Amino acid sequence: MTSLRITGVRRRRLGVAAAATGLFVTLLTAGPASATPDPGDTAARRQISAGQAAEATAAIKKGEIPGVDEIVHSDNITHLANVPKDALTDLNSDLTFQGKYAFAGNYSGFRIFDLSNPKSPKTVAQVLCPGSQNDITVDGDLLFLSTDSSRSDNSCNSTTQPATEKSSWEGMKIFDISDKRNPKYVAAVETACGSHTHTLVPERKDVYIYVSSYSPSETFPDCQPPHDGISVIKVPRKAPQKAAVVNFPVLFPDGGNPGAPTNPGVSATTGCHDITVLPSKDLAAGACMGDGILFDIKNPERPKVIDRVQDNTNFAFWHSATFNQTADKVVFTDELGGGGAATCNAEIGPNRGADGIYDIVGKGDHRKLVFRNYYKIPRYQADTENCVAHNGSLIPVKGRDIMVQAWYQGGVSVWDFTNSAKPKEIAYFERGPLSTDTMQTGGSWSAYYYNGYIYSNDIAKGFDVLKLDDARTDSAKRVRMDALNVQTQPDYFKDFAH
Repeated sequence: MTSLRITGVRRRRLGVAAAATGLFVTLLTAGPASATPDPGDTAARRQISAGQAAEATAAIKKGEIPGVDEIVHSDNITHLANVPKDALTDLNSDLTFQGKYAFAGNYSGFRIFDLSNPKSPKTVAQVLCPGSQNDITVDGDLLFLSTDSSRSDNSCNSTTQPATEKSSWEGMKIFDISDKRNPKYVAAVETACGSHTHTLVPERKDVYIYVSSYSPSETFPDCQPPHDGISVIKVPRKAPQKAAVVNFPVLFPDGGNPGAPTNPGVSATTGCHDITVLPSKDLAAGACMGDGILFDIKNPERPKVIDRVQDNTNFAFWHSATFNQTADKVVFTDELGGGGAATCNAEIGPNRGADGIYDIVGKGDHRKLVFRNYYKIPRYQADTENCVAHNGSLIPVKGRDIMVQAWYQGGVSVWDFTNSAKPKEIAYFERGPLSTDTMQTGGSWSAYYYNGYIYSNDIAKGFDVLKLDDARTDSAKRVRMDALNVQTQPDYFKDFAH
């Protein structure tokens, strides 16, 4: 086990070697504007130079980074369980929760775990339904699955088919999960440019889905430019087969961030990557490629943008957003390099591929996003490790802003941003590189806190359960939730007061 006390040592030692190699500079300056963020349908394996491989091996021998597959963590983290991948061998993706169950996305479908004993999660069902990324949420007896790869049809037996063909399909799939051991596919809704991610906005008898998608092309019949908004799907809970797109609100009437060459190294805005809603405040935050936005969702079919920000110095791709509990801050993540590059090194530095912390100031339609600082994990990673800010959630602690976050092969970080200008890490868990001579896509895709435990879906290694024991977060163990879709943030102390 590794104590937090050594993180500064690792940072200083690796800083010299990483800065000398100038790693991934070409990839990161040329890639973000045209790359598709998040790993592709198959795990990437890229050769690196002999010098880079030797540097990684030497760093392991010196104890500067963990060995291949070696697990290290701070003293306040306990690794309780790991469940390897089974029938679904593709990349693991997002997580959602309901009662005693966790639902784990995989590019080939989804898996349901029984968490009655967090030390020994049990597989309840595995559903084969290919269609990356299979971003996943649940609401009552319904499970929603995003498809963002062009398919021959909307069935779970579909095959890949070019997006240039009009008959190709991408969008949302809906399952009935009233019987967790036997989920049933009940409906599908095609959406423009597919569904990379989606966000639930619950109402009384209906649930709305905000569908985030991007990268249109004049050669794609169902994904034509401009694509400056999101698809809004309305799903009647008692008749999900009637689900349909009810609006496509334009969020960027001016087209959004133009990207290169105006803003070199920044993705042009052609839609949104991810949206987080805070229903208790009728508020949403959108991470939209080259832009971050704040918008009002009092009318869920017609969201209204309140403010919009850009960071053309350090952000390459606005990836996701997390509110704090009192809705006066938003953490945006930058997925520099698309999740497939080694960006947690001295060459890239602390402000790129990081979180951006923004305060929300003002009231009503006059609220503004004001930048305060960046946060990045304080441990350099090997140059064979894909590492960048990714999916996380709040840990419900009254009076403090603390979240847990996945960093791919950078592992899982727990950090405090109560002081927006001075964020700090308070716990971590990580594995050593998958390899010292090739870049292989892996690490924690999603790390979320749910009912006293941290659950992580590792792209390559499977489902992990962690326990955090720390005086700063122990009070969160008393907050018991009935369900959690992370991009539909609850009011933890009002919605779950038991």
